Amino acid sequence: MAEESAEPQQRENGSAAADRPMLAIGAQYIKDLSFENPLGPEGLAKLTENPKVEVEVNTSARLLAESAYEVSLFIRAEAQSGDATAFIVELTYGGIVIVGEVAEEDIQPLVLIEGPRHLFPFARSVVANVTRDGGFPPMMIDPIDFAALYMENDAARSGFDIS
Repeated sequence: MAEESAEPQQRENGSAAADRPMLAIGAQYIKDLSFENPLGPEGLAKLTENPKVEVEVNTSARLLAESAYEVSLFIRAEAQSGDATAFIVELTYGGIVIVGEVAEEDIQPLVLIEGPRHLFPFARSVVANVTRDGGFPPMMIDPIDFAALYMENDAARSGFDIS
């Protein structure tokens, strides 16, 4: 019987790090969730057409421990029907992102692009379910280009705390 080594086995390229993913999601959770239906049942009865919905999305991250970051995806949607607010939903969806061995300069874009990209489908589902449970048709948020959002916010980057 061959003796197993406690050391990671080397691949042909000589790197044991090649076995580890560059990014993994350790956990995900709802940090904060709010749903408002200001008009109550009267608003539902008056809703005869799809409301106009404005969606705002922001991301942030902070260092928790070596190679572990908390990524937060904030989604706010406000639906207007005529001159009245039909509903407001706000969700902060969090995840623990574990970063493998990557260059220091690649950590910030990896965490703020790929982290939210992996969390988004679950956050989208929460928003759809809460709007449906609030009496409205499920709100299905269109896919988001987190790379474009990152580049858009890069000049004013304040949502990344690695200290």
